[in-house]
Amino acid sequence: MTTYKDVFNARTTLEGIQNSSIHYYRLAALAEHGVQGLERLPFTIKIILENLLRHAGGELVTKDDVLSLAGWTPGKSAGSEAEYPFLPGRVLLQDFTGVPAVADLAAMRSAVARMQGDPQKINPLVPADLVIDHSVQVDSFGSTLAFARNVEREYERNSERYGLLRWGQQAFSNFRVVPPGTGIVHQVNLEYLASVVLTKDDNGETVAYPDSLVGTDSHTTMINGLGVLGWGVGGIEAEAVLLGQPLYLLTPEVIGMRLIGALPEGATATDLVLTVTQILRKRGVVAKFVEFTGPGLSQLGLADRATISNMSPEFGATATLFPVDAETLRYLRDTGRDPQLVELVEHYAKAQGLFRTDDTPEPQFDDLLELDLSSIEPSLAGPRRPQDRVPMSALSQTFRNAYADRFKEAPSVTQGGVAVAEKPAATSKGIEVDLGEMQTHLNNGSVAIAAITSCTNTSNPSVMIAAGLVAKRAVERGLSVNPAVKTSLAPGSRAVIDYLENAELIPYLEALRFHLVGFGCTTCIGNSGPLSEPIAEAIQDNDLIVAAVLSGNRNFEGRIHPQVRASFLASPPLVVAYALAGTVDIDLTTDPIGTDVNGDKVYLRDIWPTQEEIRDLVQKAVTPEVFSKNYAHVFEGDEHWQALSNSTGPIFEWDPASTYVQEPPFFKDIKPEPAPVKDIHGARVLVMVDDSITTDHISPAGSFNEKSPAGQYLVEHGVARRDFNTYGARRGNHEVMVRGTFGNIRLRNRLVGGKEGYYTVHLPDGAETTIYEASEQYQKDGVPLIVIAGKEYGSGSSRDWAAKGPLLLGVRAAIAESFERIHRSNLVGMGILPLQFKAGESKESLNLTGRETYEIAGIEQGLKPRQEVSVQVTREDGSTFTFQTIARLDSAIDVTYYENGGILPTVLRRLLQD
Repeated sequence: MTTYKDVFNARTTLEGIQNSSIHYYRLAALAEHGVQGLERLPFTIKIILENLLRHAGGELVTKDDVLSLAGWTPGKSAGSEAEYPFLPGRVLLQDFTGVPAVADLAAMRSAVARMQGDPQKINPLVPADLVIDHSVQVDSFGSTLAFARNVEREYERNSERYGLLRWGQQAFSNFRVVPPGTGIVHQVNLEYLASVVLTKDDNGETVAYPDSLVGTDSHTTMINGLGVLGWGVGGIEAEAVLLGQPLYLLTPEVIGMRLIGALPEGATATDLVLTVTQILRKRGVVAKFVEFTGPGLSQLGLADRATISNMSPEFGATATLFPVDAETLRYLRDTGRDPQLVELVEHYAKAQGLFRTDDTPEPQFDDLLELDLSSIEPSLAGPRRPQDRVPMSALSQTFRNAYADRFKEAPSVTQGGVAVAEKPAATSKGIEVDLGEMQTHLNNGSVAIAAITSCTNTSNPSVMIAAGLVAKRAVERGLSVNPAVKTSLAPGSRAVIDYLENAELIPYLEALRFHLVGFGCTTCIGNSGPLSEPIAEAIQDNDLIVAAVLSGNRNFEGRIHPQVRASFLASPPLVVAYALAGTVDIDLTTDPIGTDVNGDKVYLRDIWPTQEEIRDLVQKAVTPEVFSKNYAHVFEGDEHWQALSNSTGPIFEWDPASTYVQEPPFFKDIKPEPAPVKDIHGARVLVMVDDSITTDHISPAGSFNEKSPAGQYLVEHGVARRDFNTYGARRGNHEVMVRGTFGNIRLRNRLVGGKEGYYTVHLPDGAETTIYEASEQYQKDGVPLIVIAGKEYGSGSSRDWAAKGPLLLGVRAAIAESFERIHRSNLVGMGILPLQFKAGESKESLNLTGRETYEIAGIEQGLKPRQEVSVQVTREDGSTFTFQTIARLDSAIDVTYYENGGILPTVLRRLLQD
């Protein structure tokens, strides 16, 4: 039972709700305490302010905290040292990050039991939902049997992991699990879990307040499209929130984006989001909040808004909020939400000043950008980064520029007096591939993967219906997909298949081999599965640069498939289009997409539907009943889930033979009091990298080969190559994950020159070895390690293993020009010190090679937020010099976490004291 105080006399009854007495904490009451201008605050600030107001007077929030944030002024957020505790209403997890989170909670219970404490003190105090969505792979495709086969393989691979989650389902209160085969976490959250307004019992009275959450996936921000404030955090931070700890926020800097106009014919929400991503990444919104405003919002459906909010990590924002308005209410009704909930949302939002209309005064922001929706054009993004938007007309040239060496005139050599091309991949006809019953050709630019996938777009009925209509018209014109293309349809919820069936579009998608392969995050996360052997061999033998076109949000190098070098993000209808074209080396605005049965050229414009056609079919096919039916039994699972064996009781029974789940080592030797932090002496560089190193490079997703350190571990433990699964699926086993850390095949460690992969040199002997093997030797010799990086270190997904892995490798500090928000927090959360070069300085300006030894001083004297820390460098020739860095411990709580060895040891010690 919660007990709220009311230090501002703000609690009152919500008027207008029939047959109910609901209370809320009225923001307008702050005017009685001298606060002015509340109506011009960004909605983002208002939601955080309500959170403070409701908790004021307790152990965490003071009256001064509330008044301080209530005085938020545009242009004065940056540089402010004010810090606010924020208590989210719930936590959202997916299985890749959720498994290690549950494993950590189970390990904490084991640790408490070993210290003779009550293990059930370790229990979620905040409601949590875990959706199993990241483990399905596209092993089978192009068949009506694909879905069933992929589900069977999923359970074969993951039953040990799922057993841990089923244990958690019965061991913890406040913890629900959505079984596999249901949908993608963010789409399930949007369509079902989120309520916009939450209620809680407080001494027998019901209190309403804004829905808010944190999630263990960076794309948690998708829910911002529904007016719900939530964002991604590392699994480490999420576990702390689960255990009742607040997040600590610096004064939010809020960037407004004002929309005017309406989308033109031919443009989709995907084209809009790729444009927004490019604009905001260029503007620089890392660690800032973005909020949309302006009359253009009334022209933008809620699914379109969610598509934009989903991509917040791609442009670096903490969250991207669309305020609650009439469109929010319409979406709640159309997705089958309880009418009483919709009534509550409307009355609460209007009473609290959280409801937007075209007549509402627009908020004031730290900065305001404007975008005319009518300027949006068909676009893709790639070939390596989501912020690199490419107009569809420029795709061919962009591809050729990115891989210019493949499109130069091929040098000739002479064999037996005959001139032949040195590289067969450079020939105009391409490489002939024998697929058994048919022949095809591959060339640089050929599409190897075409995937309708990811929460970003499959949550949007307009682009999914558009994809089906493109397929319908293509089939009617007699077009087909090149057999070299691996096609797949992996929606984010079962509702999508139902409304595609209602629209009678499934047969046309299947005619182009876009068969259902699973309900979950597939190609976008690297679970694209293997290419057919003849295709894979042709790519490998001829060193071809082939492409993936996917409706996802991530296309970092090496992520989608290890053999697919170029990856382009696109709307679902464009995925179908490029599957038909068979190449990205084409301009679909002028070039034909194919030839029909009469030999006539067919252009993309010939098969592209109008907005009116799409809108009419959405209205007919997407009904509240579709969602009500699909979510009626969402937590029950199928026969596979029901048949799982799992541990029971309050303590998890660890299986020492498991290659999926092992007790993590972080709490095994924990003491009631932390050891004093020490300066770092004689450190060596394990890895030195350049800009934009993602968490995929540090803690890679996707598959791995048997020659890698992680692969060798599995082979030694009797795991067959076909059962390796993915790194993400094995995050519950630290032995696999530490061997996979910095294991990305595209990692470029400066210590080994231009060589790609998981290699480094051991110093001072200079022997080249794997990063894991070097780490083992360094730790055996008692040598601490550091990482040196460029800008945006740790961008991408919110992977806690990108911090846990380096810790287990012996990394004590990371020095970078800048850190992505979540990764910086995760480093602190694991007790690794993030140090930032001072402005204008870098590894290049300081002539660092990575072969030096490093002394990091000033830690023992006690650190303060963002204080300067000296780093002394000894070069190979014995000369020394010192440079200053900024300790990216951004708040007092960061210092506390670092001194305790991380967030979870801090929380565990507090619980033991209680």
